[in-house]
Amino acid sequence: MCTSIALNTPDFYFGRNLDLECSFGEQVVITPRRYPFRFRQAEEIPRHFAMIGMAAPIDDYPLYAEAMNEKGLAMAGLNFPGNAWYDPEPRPEKQNISPFELIPWVLSQCENIHQARDLLRRTHLIALPFQKDYPLSPLHWHIADESGSLTLEATQRSMEIMDNPVGVLTNNPPFDFHLANLRQYQHLSALQAENHFAAGLDLAPFSRGMGAIGLPGDLSSPSRFIRAAFMKWNSCCESTADSAVSQFFHLLSGVAMPRGSVRLENGQMEITRYSCCMQKKGCIFYYTTYENHQLTAVDMLKENLDSHKLICYPLHRAQSLRREN
Repeated sequence: MCTSIALNTPDFYFGRNLDLECSFGEQVVITPRRYPFRFRQAEEIPRHFAMIGMAAPIDDYPLYAEAMNEKGLAMAGLNFPGNAWYDPEPRPEKQNISPFELIPWVLSQCENIHQARDLLRRTHLIALPFQKDYPLSPLHWHIADESGSLTLEATQRSMEIMDNPVGVLTNNPPFDFHLANLRQYQHLSALQAENHFAAGLDLAPFSRGMGAIGLPGDLSSPSRFIRAAFMKWNSCCESTADSAVSQFFHLLSGVAMPRGSVRLENGQMEITRYSCCMQKKGCIFYYTTYENHQLTAVDMLKENLDSHKLICYPLHRAQSLRREN
């Protein structure tokens, strides 16, 4: 399970919690402009926009979970089991792309969500795994820039490219459910509670925060969607990059999974393995891990972006602790 958020305050920020019971070999990976993207059925793209994100670099190929390119277009894949469906057959009239190729396919070519929408209309997702030992992940995708967000879902019904006015995505059920479900919570407010129960009764609030009574607190996908949306749309921070990044990680912490709160049938526990935030201005990738809450930043613009080799940064997982005495 995962949660992604797109935020403008005032620069564009995009990030997510990656919730999983095990590591997938993730590192911060920069793909420079001259790294040749070779696709299974589409033509190679030898030169493209540079991008940075969290990926598993396997056989010199970046399997991105999320990334942002140098133009500020961002994309994340989130778990969508039971609903995601990829066609076993290619379609000759379209560009046939495997799901593991989709983030590089879009971010290497598109500057904004309008170009991404046009490209995706010409794209067909096919059931072609990276390797036999790496089965396809059932995903749907959050695509965003400073102008707005899209959600992409490929199901047996169709491949749908949907406007996402909320700027948030979680997991099952499909996105149209989450939009409809928001209507049940339109009475919530970040303001102090007011008495709408009975005009003749003196019902004063006895605590701050009572305007949001009913905000779901569990860790299910629908509840995380509502909570993330509520926190995002009521979010306030000072107009500095440091304040915005700090605020972004506070939003993600509001939907994070502590160890033991989500237990699986096989005895494993799902946790928020990492949280990340990508900043358009400066192309900076920030992250924390479950073990280490200190922010670590990787600045894409400080690297040679005209290189042809992947640039990888292993995660700092050991807790960084400042001692005062």
